[in-house]
Amino acid sequence: MPITPTGYAHVRLTVTDIARSKQFYDQVFGLPVAVDGQDGEPDFAFGGVIYAIDDSTLLGLRPVAEDRFDEDRTGLDHVSLKVTSKDAIDDAARHLDALGIPHEGVKDIGQGYILEFRDPDNVALELMAPA
Repeated sequence: MPITPTGYAHVRLTVTDIARSKQFYDQVFGLPVAVDGQDGEPDFAFGGVIYAIDDSTLLGLRPVAEDRFDEDRTGLDHVSLKVTSKDAIDDAARHLDALGIPHEGVKDIGQGYILEFRDPDNVALELMAPA
């Protein structure tokens, strides 16, 4: 019988500079920090930060990478985060503009809207809203 997941528990991204990445993710998303392991505790945080997206979904940053992200290598292609509406996507584009963060502009992909941008380590991030 196949495994039937019910969603994502967490995604952890490797980063090269935790201070720089934390500043970016704090400014862009403003998520509450669930675990701040920058002092080395707890061990499972690997010196990084874990954000709470909601009561059951986490986004972590782990400072162990030595190179920049490349979606053409085996592994992660991009991370897509849900937002509530097209208005939320438009607000996000304005927020990124105010922060001086380049993005691809809002795109209508038929089943919804997306906004693509990158973090300081070149990790491809996307916001998606339903149509």
